[in-house]
Amino acid sequence: MGDPKGFLNIRRMESGYRPVEERVNDYREVEILLPDSERERQASRCMDCGVPFCHWGCPVANIMPEWQDMIFRKDWKAAYDILRETNNFPEFTGRVCPAPCEASCVLSINDEPVTIRQNELAVIEKAFELGYVKPEPPEKRTGKKVAVVGSGPAGLACADMLNRDGHNVTVFESEDSIGGYLRFGIPDFKLDKKIIDRRVDLLKKEGIEFKTGIMVGRDISTSELSAGFDAVMLGIGAREPRDLNIGGRSLNGIYFAMEYLDQQNRRVRGDQIPEDDIIKAINKKVVVIGGGDTGSDCVGNANRQGASSITQIEILPEPSDHRTSNDPWPLWPKVKKTSSSHEEGCERLWSVKTLRFYGDDGDVNKISAIRVNWEKDAEGRMVMNEIPGSEFELQADLVFLSMGFMHVAHEGIVKDYNIKLDSAGSIVIDENFMTSTDGVFSAGDSVRGASLVVWAIHHGREAAKGISRYLNR
Repeated sequence: MGDPKGFLNIRRMESGYRPVEERVNDYREVEILLPDSERERQASRCMDCGVPFCHWGCPVANIMPEWQDMIFRKDWKAAYDILRETNNFPEFTGRVCPAPCEASCVLSINDEPVTIRQNELAVIEKAFELGYVKPEPPEKRTGKKVAVVGSGPAGLACADMLNRDGHNVTVFESEDSIGGYLRFGIPDFKLDKKIIDRRVDLLKKEGIEFKTGIMVGRDISTSELSAGFDAVMLGIGAREPRDLNIGGRSLNGIYFAMEYLDQQNRRVRGDQIPEDDIIKAINKKVVVIGGGDTGSDCVGNANRQGASSITQIEILPEPSDHRTSNDPWPLWPKVKKTSSSHEEGCERLWSVKTLRFYGDDGDVNKISAIRVNWEKDAEGRMVMNEIPGSEFELQADLVFLSMGFMHVAHEGIVKDYNIKLDSAGSIVIDENFMTSTDGVFSAGDSVRGASLVVWAIHHGREAAKGISRYLNR
C-alpha cells in the first residue's frame, strides 16, 4: 500500500463523460479517461484493507489491492500482469461492467468506493499503448480439438483459456463478425467495436481459429461437429426475449430492444439496411418498456436519432438513491442508476404496468397504462396491485420492449443435442460445466440466464477448466 492515508486525503473523482451537446451527435465512446497523474491518485485511495471484499464481490476475483498499488507506483506493467491473471478482457469489463467490486469496497461502508472499474480500464489501455499486450501462443499443443459455439464473452474467455492450455480451438459464430452481444447489442458509444477487433486479432495470432457465418444445426450438424472435435462448448447466450402479450401487440412500430440495438450497431459500422426496414426514431415519441441497461441503450440510440421525446417505464417501484437495510454492504445495492443515456434526455416512470397498445392504420400511436403498488403478502413475497382509477395514456410512435431475456433458445443446437434444461429453461451443467450430453459443455447466459459480461467471462474460464479435465482423463 503506497499511501496509507490516500483514502482520507483524496476524494473519489469520476472520469466523467463528453458534453451532452457533443456526444449526442456521434457514436464515439462517451466516457473519457483521466490523466495518468489523477489515475494514480485515485488508485492511492485503495487502502489495502486486509480483507478485500472487492475481490469477493468480483465474479472473476480480480486482485484489486495489488494492481491498484502498482498504478500508484507508476508500474503499469506490473499492474497489467496482475490484472491479466484473473480477467481475460479488462478492456470490455472496464467499459461496461456495473462494478460489483465497488459496491463491495470497504470504503463504500461510509464513504465513496475506489474507482476500480475506471482504474481497470486505465491499466489495460496503458498496457496496449506501451506494447505490453502481445500475442503469446502456447509453446506446446496437446493435439486435442475443441469447438466453441458462440463468440460472446463466455465463448471467447473459454476459447482463450483452452488455447493457453495448448488445445486447438475453433470458434463458430453464426453472425458475420465475432463478439456476440458485445458487438451487436452494446452500442458503440459504450463500447467501440475496434476494441473487440483488437482483442480478436490478438487471439487469432495466438492460434485460435474463427469461423463466422456458420450456424451449428444449419450449416453443420451437431453430429458432424462432435465427430470433428474432442469436446464442444456452447456459449450461445440467452436469446429468447420476454414479450408483452397484450392487446395491440401486433401493431407496427413495436420492436424488441435487441432488434433496434442490433440494427443500429450494423448501421454504425456501415451496413446498408433497406430503407423500409430501418427503425427510425427521428421526430417520434419513443417509449421504452423496461428500466434496465438494455432499455437505457435504446434511450441513447433514440437520442442520437433525434426522437422528439423519450419515456422509459418500469413496472417495479423506483429504487432508493442509497442502500437500504434490505441490501447492506457488501451486497450489491439495489439503488437507482442514472446512465449517460438518461442524462441526454429521458423521462422515467416507475411502478407502471402497460395495459394495451393502440394505433391507427396498423401503426402504434398510444399506450394505455396503470400505476401499481407493491406490498408484501403473508409469506413475505412482493405482490403487485393495480391502483384503481390511476389509468393514463402515453403517446407512442415507436415502442421498444426491453423486459429482459427468458432463457437460451431451445430450438436448434440445444434440441439437436438433446440437452437437459432446468425449470427456468436454462441449460443444466455439472461441476465441470458439462451438459447432460457427454462431451458437450456450456457456460454463460445459456446456463445462468441473462447476466453480466463479467459473469460470462468467469463462466467461460471455469468451463475451460472442466473441459481440460475432461480432455486429460
